[in-house]
Amino acid sequence: MAALILAHHQTSPAERLKDAAAVAFIALLLGIPMIGLLTVDQGGALRIATRWPALFAFVAACFVGRLVLRYALDQWRARQLARDQADTPAKEVSLATNPLLNWIGWVALGVSVALPIVFAENRYVVDTATTVLIYVMLGWGLNVVVGLAGLLDLGYVAFYAVGAYTYGLLSTQFGWGFWSALPVAGAITASFGVLLGWPTLRLRGDYLAIVTLGFGEIIRIILVNWTELSGGPNGIASIPRPSFFGLPFKPPGDDPTFASFFGLEYATHQRIVFLYYLILVLALLTNLFVSRMRRLPIGRAWEAMREDEIACKAMGINARNVKLSAFAIGAMLGGFAGVFFAARQGFISPESFTFSESAIILAIVVLGGMGSQLGVVLASLVLVLLPELGRDFAEYRMLLFGAAMILIMIWKPGGILSHREPTLRYFANGGRR
Repeated sequence: MAALILAHHQTSPAERLKDAAAVAFIALLLGIPMIGLLTVDQGGALRIATRWPALFAFVAACFVGRLVLRYALDQWRARQLARDQADTPAKEVSLATNPLLNWIGWVALGVSVALPIVFAENRYVVDTATTVLIYVMLGWGLNVVVGLAGLLDLGYVAFYAVGAYTYGLLSTQFGWGFWSALPVAGAITASFGVLLGWPTLRLRGDYLAIVTLGFGEIIRIILVNWTELSGGPNGIASIPRPSFFGLPFKPPGDDPTFASFFGLEYATHQRIVFLYYLILVLALLTNLFVSRMRRLPIGRAWEAMREDEIACKAMGINARNVKLSAFAIGAMLGGFAGVFFAARQGFISPESFTFSESAIILAIVVLGGMGSQLGVVLASLVLVLLPELGRDFAEYRMLLFGAAMILIMIWKPGGILSHREPTLRYFANGGRR
């Protein structure tokens, strides 16, 4: 029986060649305009130069690489299947509870805490890590709506913008500080989440995506045209940055500062490191909050609604309240990230909250694995760091970005971590956890 199952999962050499040929053909179509053809300046005029050897080498590398990858995957699946067949007691194991992944999570946390200490003088590394954590926090917020509740939201950047502009207006017009404006901005963005969720209660799938996309564009257009409130295209400048319990990060003066209070020599990187640790704490609190919410009845209702809404209604679950709570909590977390973004930048404008930002956040959730917290972290690293690594060869930067997304979806169609940890576990003896 095990041999039959193993043969069923094994891919024949002909199928591997056919699959590699298809990948090579796609690589050829993508490589012709990006690698095979190049515009050069000749005497003040542009002409097209060809680079067929480089193109053919690229296609051949894709063909061979796909063959090797498919063979390696087949061998790995065969070993996994043989190992599972050898285990006599039937047991249920979730990838999310794999001890290896738990160790990876703790190692990642340790690296995150030590990173600004190791690279204290390298502002570029700390700034890039801060950007990654912002997208991690946004991904965890959208994961509530898309990954847990199963509601496709293409306008999530609107809540990001509402949080940023709320802090920008409260701080510049009314003198509010970061910590006092943070809960208020969260409450306002949660209200906007309910405002978006209320008219979409009867919509699903593509129709819901279109409405949320329109909501995001409406918010952006309002910010562009309502000059008296948002400053229009000029945005809001001179937004105060957060302080360390009232101690600002600035050169010593008459008032106590962070450097003077602790007897340190003032340096600009102190503020950069503080902002990094601030977003790290906010992201960890977001992860803890979402993880706890999943274990509450409302979290189980989100996952049940994602699987089968009709069955949930038949069981008496209030679908309206469940959907509105998902929109409100997801919007609140996005608003918190927006507050930090405004405080970090010191300047915001509508150009920072375009549809492309929503697309990137949604891609993080989908590529990481919908419903997977650790998957969001891994996808954020891929989508944020890959363009940064491509700065040295800007000519192929977008090619690498697109190729990485294609390879991930081919290799893992369900996302980097497609398995979700079940809320309840039932065992053969009738007990549950």
